[in-house]
Amino acid sequence: MSTLAVLGAGSFGTALALQLARRDHRVLLWGRDAPLMARLAQDRVNADYLPGCRLPPNLEPTADLARAVDGADHIVVAVPSHALREILVALKPLLANSTAGIVCACKGLEPGSGRLPHEVIRSVFGESRALATLSGPTFAKEIGAGLPTGVTIASPDPDYADAVVHAFHGGGFRAYSSTDIVGVEVGGAVKNVLAIAVGAADGLGLGANTRTVLITRGLAEIMRLGDALGAHRETLMGLSGVGDLVLTCTDDQSRNRRFGLAMAQGKSVADALTEIRQVVEGVRVAPEVLRRAREHGVEMPITEQVVDVLAGKTTPIEALRILATRPPRAEAD
Repeated sequence: MSTLAVLGAGSFGTALALQLARRDHRVLLWGRDAPLMARLAQDRVNADYLPGCRLPPNLEPTADLARAVDGADHIVVAVPSHALREILVALKPLLANSTAGIVCACKGLEPGSGRLPHEVIRSVFGESRALATLSGPTFAKEIGAGLPTGVTIASPDPDYADAVVHAFHGGGFRAYSSTDIVGVEVGGAVKNVLAIAVGAADGLGLGANTRTVLITRGLAEIMRLGDALGAHRETLMGLSGVGDLVLTCTDDQSRNRRFGLAMAQGKSVADALTEIRQVVEGVRVAPEVLRRAREHGVEMPITEQVVDVLAGKTTPIEALRILATRPPRAEAD
């Protein structure tokens, strides 16, 4: 079995570490909060982020980044997208003599640049480091409980994708390989923005018809941006595209959906974030998605309205009115 480091001891990072430990790997789970990691080591449960899921003996919590990555075959990065570059910069000197690959489990774009996660990794580590992206319709609580789950693991190197698949796959956790890293990352980022819109519509009581229109036309936005960035359409119709979109838009385990529900109740962005208490990726990523879309001349009207709501330029009900009164067009456009 392999040694793997999981960087990021939030709910998703802890759940992925649990899955790897179930596959009998040696797993080191790193978090920057030293008191929290000490409690995890003592109590053997992440009560703050993944309560009820016991940590097995082969899963070691640590706040020492150098210790976490020492001897690791793969390094799984499961931090929020806005913290990705910071952790990569800290990681780089520690991997100077290591061939460990990097598996990114972030779903977002870099603030300020709009770069996809693999583009950020390449900008720090260059072209020689093996890398992959893991994404799909996944709630951490369900992974932690060992419920059946499917993900896509994409890498430009098919052999590396297969290696990471085999590290995770098993026990009801199905991992599928892909070489379309762009498609997997686009789907994982944009669905968070669309879930805010769907949550707002549901919070306003606009019904199942509206919800379905937003999901379907949201998928069209993902497809258009994916086409512009070089993604494969079959990827966006798979687990990391439509699968993750449906999950995030329709279940209240989704932070982004809950954020939209809170906005529909008239809460401010700050109050909604305080209520949810964890990172809501769609809030940070929405302006970056729109930035990339405009760079490529891609029309994304739902995303645009979410950005305007977040900026205080309009209200959820007015944004949905604007979308409902857009001129008619061919569905395929």
